Amino acid sequence: MEAQNILIEPVVTEKTNLLREEKSAKYAFKVLPEANKFQIMEAVEKVFGVKPTACNTMWVRGDKKATRTRSGYRIGQKSSWKKAIITLAPGEKIDMFEGV
Repeated sequence: MEAQNILIEPVVTEKTNLLREEKSAKYAFKVLPEANKFQIMEAVEKVFGVKPTACNTMWVRGDKKATRTRSGYRIGQKSSWKKAIITLAPGEKIDMFEGV
């Protein structure tokens, strides 16, 4: 797996913005389901040029969604995905999130 393919997209929400602004800089990414913590940390190091100190991964369950049709309602579900929260070394930051 290549480093660019492991990181799918950053997760930017109010909660992740609060994590990023704390004393310990934490960034959240949507990652490939097959990637492990070590591969994710290596990908962040290669792509952004920063030194991650920790990586926590979790599965985000897909939401249930209802759609209305002529014959009634149909219940479907979005896909589940894997999220990684990366903790960086003190004093380091990713400029992409900072709006530079």
